[in-house]
Amino acid sequence: MHSEPETRNSKLRQLRWRCRRGMLELDILLEGFLQHGYEALDGGQRADFERLLALPDQELLEYLLGTRTSTEGSLAHVIACIRNTSVF
Repeated sequence: MHSEPETRNSKLRQLRWRCRRGMLELDILLEGFLQHGYEALDGGQRADFERLLALPDQELLEYLLGTRTSTEGSLAHVIACIRNTSVF
């Protein structure tokens, strides 16, 4: 049986791996958010973050740079959180 910290660390390692993309801009935005903003999300928002990670790189980049807008309010909220944490 895994302890809660082990399970949490395993999940963060998985997410960190999924944040590594084919574009440096996405790597910076997503990994930065994982370090500085992810912990503030509630369970539903964390699930939305994982849904964002399933998007193709170009679509995700457009959302994060603001050249495309999500019509899903829950995703738009997480996108805004990522953008607010960004170093760009």
